[in-house]
Formats: sequence, structure tokens, C-alpha cells
Amino acid sequence: MQHRLGRQTVALENPAVILSHAAVGGRQEGEGPLSEYFDHLSGDSFFGEKTWEKAESAMQKLALSKALEKANLAAEDLDYILAGDLLNQCIGTSFGLRDFGIPFYGLYGACSTMGESLALGSLLVAGGFAKRAGAMTSSHFCTAERQYRMPVPYGSQRTPTAQWTATASGCAILGDEGQGPRITVVTCGKIVDKGVTDANNMGAAMAPAAYDTLRAHFSATGTGPKDYDLVLTGDLGVLGRQIVADFFAADGVDMGETYQDCGMLLYDIQKQDMHAGASGCGCSASVLCGYLLGQMEARHLKKILFAPTGALLSPTSSFQGESVPGICHALTIEM
Repeated sequence: MQHRLGRQTVALENPAVILSHAAVGGRQEGEGPLSEYFDHLSGDSFFGEKTWEKAESAMQKLALSKALEKANLAAEDLDYILAGDLLNQCIGTSFGLRDFGIPFYGLYGACSTMGESLALGSLLVAGGFAKRAGAMTSSHFCTAERQYRMPVPYGSQRTPTAQWTATASGCAILGDEGQGPRITVVTCGKIVDKGVTDANNMGAAMAPAAYDTLRAHFSATGTGPKDYDLVLTGDLGVLGRQIVADFFAADGVDMGETYQDCGMLLYDIQKQDMHAGASGCGCSASVLCGYLLGQMEARHLKKILFAPTGALLSPTSSFQGESVPGICHALTIEM
């Protein structure tokens, strides 16, 4: 039996166990402070392929293969895989996974996709509908730039609020039993839109959704920032993180040093000239599946709140003058 805690939150009586995890990155990720926590780093942005889109598929293949290998599992041992990316029709994922033969649910939560896939995967496992499931996502700087902004060869100047889309993929294998960190509580976010129209300021667009979901999670579980070793939003960067902290400060809640953002952890923002930080599905996915889960297994972290965020825009909606809706999903992960 699962317990609903309010409208958005479910506490899992039979928590899903993270059996294994893997993170894959590119050159910029290899030059960042978390480089040692990646399972594979490539200095070639094409990952041996002919196009950047095929490179993103190659990243997902590699991340899934590494995670299966670390869990001593084969593709046929997974009941489902839940995955997505930033590209139109999620082609990075569909072409990356087509040869594995695993029952597949394609997801789109923008940069929150790792949270969405982990949440749905853990609900399937905890509910007895799957014994094992994979959760995965990816992003690629060049594919994202080609789709959402200017083609990379154009060399357009980035604004101070812009973030660098991570070339990275993260994969986690969930099981109904075993050793490893457990997903114990899931909070499904709501679409929040405060009217931000600047497609180069994703932090401001997504911050209200992060605040809304975190506040719902804290209220439903009766917890606060100090009850976790880390509270991590994903991809808000410097500006978005500060907005969330300011929102909570107005409520009389001090987020403190416990609160960090994956977009500020993946790169050395100053030395690597990343402006407001990192973004992309692969940012929070690789930080979780490389650094964070590794720290939990080493017992340096016992309980974290992982809350990746996503901007639900498209080139079409931006060209039509639409604002940028945000979404955030949160999960309590305990060792």
C-alpha cells in the first residue's frame, strides 16, 4: 500500500531501490569539478557518430549499457525503461534505445525528465507493476542549440542569464529489492507560469515551479530544508537558485547551505565561462547518477531531496510570443 500525502505527494511503503547508476559526459563535463564521478567522458562531441543527434543517442546507449553492466543485468531483465530528451519527438531516446528491445515509455519533461522518469519508475516498482525498471535522459549542447537557439557555427553571443546545456546522460536502474539508495517519497509537480518570455533566462522561468513543488513536498511530508543533507534543484543556475531562496525567505524559511542546484555544481562557472551555470536534461541526470548517488553509497550523504526542473517551451511557442511554463518533480532519496 502507498500513502497519499496531500494532492501531489506519495510516500512509498515499498520503496524502489536504485540498483545501479551511470553517467556519461563530454569534454566540458570532463573539465568540470565532477569529472571523476562520470563513468565515461568523451573528448569528441560526436561520440564517434556523424551527427550531434546521433551522438546524443550514442550517449544514451552507453549510459544504459554501463548501468546494466554495473547491476549485472541484461536488457531483457528490465520490465520497462522510461526515458526522454530535449529533441523534437525525443529522437535522441527512440533511436538510442531501439535496439535494446525493452518495453518503452517515452517521456518529455524538458530538463525535469530525470525526475519524471525516476518518479514514474519508482511508482511502477513500488506498486508491484515492475520488478526492475530503467530511468534515463540526456541532452547535448549542440543539438539543443540547433533546436532552440542559434546554430553553433553562427557564434551568437550569450546573455549573462544564459546557461550551458550539458552534453551528458544519466541512467538509473530501479528494483523492488536489493542494496542501494531508496526512493521513498515522490511529489509530482504542477505547471507554473509566471509570464517569463526570455528563452535565454531559463532560471527565472523555472524557479517558480521549483518553489511550488518544494513547498508542496515540505508541507505534505512535514519536513523542511534542515531535514535533508542536501536539497537539490536541477538546472536553475545562479539566478534561478537565488529566486527560489528569496521566495522561501519571504515565507520565513531559510534554505541555507543545504540548498544547492545541479546547474551550479556540474561546471566551474567562472573558469569555464558558463555564465549562469549548466542546464539540459543531462545536467541533473549526470550530477545525480554520477556524483550524488556515489556520495550516498559512500555514506557521505544519507538523505537528499532531488528536484529537477524543466522549461516547457518549444521554438514554435517562443516564436509565437508565448511565455515559458515551468515544471519540477521532487523525490526523497534515502540511504
